[in-house]
Amino acid sequence: MPKRVSYELNDGVARIALDDGKVNVMSTTMLGEIGAAFDRAETEAGIVVLRSARPDIFSAGFDLKVFASGDAAGSLDMVRAGAELALRLMSFPHPTIGVMEGHAFPMGTFLLLACDVRLGARGPHRMGLNEVAIGIAPPTFAIELARSRLHPAWLSRTVILGEMYEPEEALTAGFLDRVVAPEAIDRILEEVIASLRAIHKPSHATAKKRLRQPAMDAMRTAIERELTMAAYEASSRARKQVAMPA
Repeated sequence: MPKRVSYELNDGVARIALDDGKVNVMSTTMLGEIGAAFDRAETEAGIVVLRSARPDIFSAGFDLKVFASGDAAGSLDMVRAGAELALRLMSFPHPTIGVMEGHAFPMGTFLLLACDVRLGARGPHRMGLNEVAIGIAPPTFAIELARSRLHPAWLSRTVILGEMYEPEEALTAGFLDRVVAPEAIDRILEEVIASLRAIHKPSHATAKKRLRQPAMDAMRTAIERELTMAAYEASSRARKQVAMPA
């Protein structure tokens, strides 16, 4: 089976690209491959770029078919893998850049939120936490992650109303740090990389942990409390009501 994640290291920059041949569904396998790429980057690189290689899509999020099937064990494995990866990115020792050039449905949004710099391309694509629109309550680890990056009013709207936002609104809400024309993405990305080379990396890692420790503690507590087999078995009936896309 072809790999879903590619890894390229050049001049201290690890470029991790997502490409499952479709819409970059965040299956347990895909999440494992992303984690393995970050394993390499942690030992080899000084800066990491996370980006999609698929046109108009960053990620379609978790595999909804797993939720809809009522497979509690499979759902738990997938969501826990996503939660642990997002938590890892929150404290990753090197600067990370997430690039959004297409739709980023929830797990894709979670990964972008956990990056240090979020760069977006203008266009008719959206990101956010739309779980309630498809019959799922957002997991608490994701709410705590979003709480650490979003403005409160926008946090409430996306979490409890399922709103999704195009890049300019996402910038205002706090999902993104910068939005530029699609044709300028590569140039601006190189400018961001150049600026990150200048920071003191040990200080960066320490500052990141100090700033994000409360959010990371809340995420860890949520993972240990919520992402258990007992919790998934109790809610398996509700997950069968997931509204699958047409």
